[in-house]
Amino acid sequence: MISWLQDSIEEMDDVITDIPPPSRFLLEDLNNFTPPPPPLPSPFLVFSSADSKSSYSPSLLIIAKSSPSIHFLHHLSSKTLIGTLVLPEIPCAGNSLEPSLKDKSCNIYAFNDDDNLIMIVLVQFAVSSERSHTVAKLIIGEKIIPQRVLILDSIKSPNFRGKLSFDEACAFKLETSLERKNSEAGDSSLIKGLDYYPSGSVVDGLAAALLGRCQLKKIPGTLCVSWPDLGIQVMSLVKSILVKNALTGITCSSSKDYEDEYVRLSRRKDVLDSELYT
Repeated sequence: MISWLQDSIEEMDDVITDIPPPSRFLLEDLNNFTPPPPPLPSPFLVFSSADSKSSYSPSLLIIAKSSPSIHFLHHLSSKTLIGTLVLPEIPCAGNSLEPSLKDKSCNIYAFNDDDNLIMIVLVQFAVSSERSHTVAKLIIGEKIIPQRVLILDSIKSPNFRGKLSFDEACAFKLETSLERKNSEAGDSSLIKGLDYYPSGSVVDGLAAALLGRCQLKKIPGTLCVSWPDLGIQVMSLVKSILVKNALTGITCSSSKDYEDEYVRLSRRKDVLDSELYT
């Protein structure tokens, strides 16, 4: 009797040390019980009633995403606010009634020059990679059908194949096949005097989506990327590129103190970065 009891105890499973049986559900199956997050509302364009049209066909569409280009074009006089792009996940709380560099906004301006309409889009908020193609499609090819496009962005250091110095401003360009074909055929290139973006370097996010949209719609498009994102040197470089190329022949009068304001902004940014990494 005692021997039989000992054998039965030895045959019992050790619930503490034995490997537990496999779950009846796979990890993918468990995720099926979690409700998916609600889809984000689609972004949309809003135009003022006075300027609302079925579509616009500007001779040039300038989309500014880099800090120096936004700062220069924001202070450009003779432009008229005609609309805005609304990204529902970006809160409007805290934005001023009048356009401000401190706002998280994406305003659209019209700049008329001898009956040639130039439209300017200032992208003052971050657009996620998941939303970049949707926003690019909204800006180019639906309500706004430009004859030519210029995109202005900054270089991200990890995406650049080579060395970049904070003490030296530089800029490069990328073109759609149609823009390059036109320049090779003898037509004037939109941006002159800039080297092409080095092979092996990467452009991503909204700038890449916008240039890809131009390629898809067969619109001559140029992407100009500059480095660094702040500083009087890069401000002067971007201003020179715009005045001598895209805005040539146009009176680019602006506020007298906008460069001083940009210098102060750059210094504040430098102080924050130095405190962050010490």
